[in-house]
Amino acid sequence: MGTDLTYNFVFKVVLIGESGVGKSNLLSRFTKNEFNHDSRTTIGVEFSTRSIQVDSITIKAQIWDTAGLERYRAITSAYYRGAVGALLVYDITKHLTYENVERWLKELYVHADPHIVVMLVGNKSDLGNVRTVPTEEAKDFAEAKGLLFMETSALESTNVESAFLEVLTAIHKKVASKEVTRGSISAVTLGPSSEFNEERRSCCNSS
Repeated sequence: MGTDLTYNFVFKVVLIGESGVGKSNLLSRFTKNEFNHDSRTTIGVEFSTRSIQVDSITIKAQIWDTAGLERYRAITSAYYRGAVGALLVYDITKHLTYENVERWLKELYVHADPHIVVMLVGNKSDLGNVRTVPTEEAKDFAEAKGLLFMETSALESTNVESAFLEVLTAIHKKVASKEVTRGSISAVTLGPSSEFNEERRSCCNSS
């Protein structure tokens, strides 16, 4: 039996934000511990997975990358479907990517579960000398909107792990406290045991 089957939950987390802010590198740094200096835009939606432990529960994080579709405003509602977490990424050196955060937030709340855990992420913190978005400003904005906040550097591997873990832990807390609606819980409870029970129930209702 593959070790892959020993998880309790699958949490779908989406990466959103303007093109070029480093979403793909945050994904590869967290899931594969890699950084790619060739910043060509990813084409086609892709996701990577990584399993982590939270309170002795194994969570399989399924991290989705918009893969350049944001350039064409072509992200569909299917991208957001079932997502229980989101990292909304901007580039601390490009103020415009921060100004567009509000628009991304609107889109997210239109398509995603209302209980979704969202973290505002200021990426490229290694370029602090050419920063155009003050940490405090972004932090205050996040607080006002009820978002988690962190500055990261996918290049130097700073806070990438922490950002994902904080989001995944917050999701787990919500699920564990049953704060999320039934629908959302079944979306994340994709562990083998629950899947099997669902199957048994539906197949044997007729008796």
